[in-house]
Amino acid sequence: MSTINEAVNIRKITPVPLKRVSIDGGFWLQQQETNRNITLQIQYEQCLLTGRLNAWKLDWKQGDANQPHRFWDSDIAKWIEAAAYSLTTHPDDELERQVDDAIDLIAAAQQEDGYLNIFYTVVEPHNRWKDLKDGHELYCAGHLMEAAVAYFEATGKRLLLDVMCRYADYIDMVFGPGEGQIRGYDGHPEIELALVKLYRTTGEQRYLELCHFFVDERGQQPHFFDQEAASRGKQPSRTGYAPYDHYQAHLPIREQRTVEGHSVRAVYLYSGVADLAAEIKDSSLYEACEQLWNHMVEKRMYITGGIGSTDHYERFTYDYDLPNDTAYAETCASIGLIFWAHRMALQSGDSRYMDELERALYNGTISGVSQNGSRFFYANHLEVLPAAHHFNTLKFNKTAVAEQRQEWFGCSCCPPNIARLIASLGQYMYAEGNDEAIVHLYGESRASLNIGSQHVEIQQQTNYPWDETVSIQVSPERAAEFSISLRLPGWCRKALVKVNGQSIDCIPLMHKGYIRLTRTWSPDDRIELILQMPVEAVEAHPEVRANAGRIALQRGPIVYCLEETDNSTNLRDMTVSLDEMPQARHEASLLSGITILEGTASRSTLQNWEGKLYQRAVAAQDDEAKELVTFRAVPYYAWGNRTPGEMLVWVGKK
Repeated sequence: MSTINEAVNIRKITPVPLKRVSIDGGFWLQQQETNRNITLQIQYEQCLLTGRLNAWKLDWKQGDANQPHRFWDSDIAKWIEAAAYSLTTHPDDELERQVDDAIDLIAAAQQEDGYLNIFYTVVEPHNRWKDLKDGHELYCAGHLMEAAVAYFEATGKRLLLDVMCRYADYIDMVFGPGEGQIRGYDGHPEIELALVKLYRTTGEQRYLELCHFFVDERGQQPHFFDQEAASRGKQPSRTGYAPYDHYQAHLPIREQRTVEGHSVRAVYLYSGVADLAAEIKDSSLYEACEQLWNHMVEKRMYITGGIGSTDHYERFTYDYDLPNDTAYAETCASIGLIFWAHRMALQSGDSRYMDELERALYNGTISGVSQNGSRFFYANHLEVLPAAHHFNTLKFNKTAVAEQRQEWFGCSCCPPNIARLIASLGQYMYAEGNDEAIVHLYGESRASLNIGSQHVEIQQQTNYPWDETVSIQVSPERAAEFSISLRLPGWCRKALVKVNGQSIDCIPLMHKGYIRLTRTWSPDDRIELILQMPVEAVEAHPEVRANAGRIALQRGPIVYCLEETDNSTNLRDMTVSLDEMPQARHEASLLSGITILEGTASRSTLQNWEGKLYQRAVAAQDDEAKELVTFRAVPYYAWGNRTPGEMLVWVGKK
């Protein structure tokens, strides 16, 4: 292991806790209200209906229905965590009672030695810690730890926190380099970031050291998964196992240079590594994260912030392999990207991480939940032809065609994951330093920051992301000099700033992508930020073969798509001229209020094709079989909420 005292030059800023942020209106209030009033309750009922919740009673017997699964604990844990974040900002006696009842069951199910896992208690008790590669024991423990921390911070109730500390103490005895301990790690990273959360809440140094052990042990030789297989009487690497990089265990983390394997596991691991780097001040871990991040965003990420391009092992594949119609882009993966991006932003102070967080937030994550909050996508395709999806082999399109979200899944990690993200959004919006207030994300909200020796209230008034103007009221307790840093989004080509009506030149004030306003601030000072939002055509790297000769439409942070219900069929035949960008228009009554794009495109008329499959091609200027049509594009996140049909993000260009 590297030494804990190894120097690292990382600028660390602190996120403003969820309790000190209130989302008051606009885009995200609407999302949070749906999440709070509908999604959380639906997920609670699904956990009851499927047996996930009652499984904690430990009365399941062989042959009974609803056999507990290896990852059921994590589904309940994420629902508890989502409920905790909701309770932090919106107390609700009934929701709190539901959570308390669930926690009582969990606490009662804990074994005498501290062990806690449904599947390995009632289904396979003889296999405890014998299948770390695929058993998800530490993964489930990690999610329960996150839930415990969130619920303690929301309510002050310690029962689940004490249960999970007891479990963590037991895990610390079982795992490590000592004699008689298991020198291994979970096949699905998650406990790493959870242990850092538990350490920060309790101050127990052993939890941080255990995280350190898990991170440093992954990828070492001899390979732990080979040893584990041999101990179970199986020949290592000869029984249909996924490759080591599926688990990010092909190399020690400091030697990894490319993002590989299962995309959710990857970003969960990197989130934990980033946290560990900050806590122990290890520059080698931070630099590994930075290299992996650069590789992902430069070569293996969708324009929507989706990652993991194939359902085969749910993984990253090879550079620039970003197919649209078979895109996997699991909802959980984009959420994990947000976790990782936030940690990197806090440590570096660099806006480029928040740019990608915002990309995923407005596109590749909330596309995973319907507008009414009751149905979910697991995979998030960027192109859909319903007839084709009836015949493909994508695992999460077998029970429903791709344009229809589902009520639940057998492996239902995504629904509670999107619920906890939406409920916790406030903690991503602001950060604070000794002499600096940072605004990461824009939206109707207010926050109380600790700057120096006083509280500073910041209130945003805006209809972002539809409107380009953000008005920010700054209210320190007394006049004082400090900085307010406003993120200039990477998509924005020009921004205007006024302070108390006076225009400010942004260029000399830029610092790592933030407009840094340093002055003596007085109560009720006002900043006006205008982020110009023209409609833009975005093209992909030439080596992204799926997008050759095509463009995507974007306005502000929102990526757009075409749907059959607005544009008829055969969407791939449409071409848009770069000389005539569509116009933006807000429609308050459509899809809960969205800004649409309307423009002109050309498409084939199908003249002279009767009885033919092929014919001689003609030059574009001689082609009379084209017609001009109007088209409408809607935000990608909102697709699949109306009449089912085709969908397309990348359209032809001319």
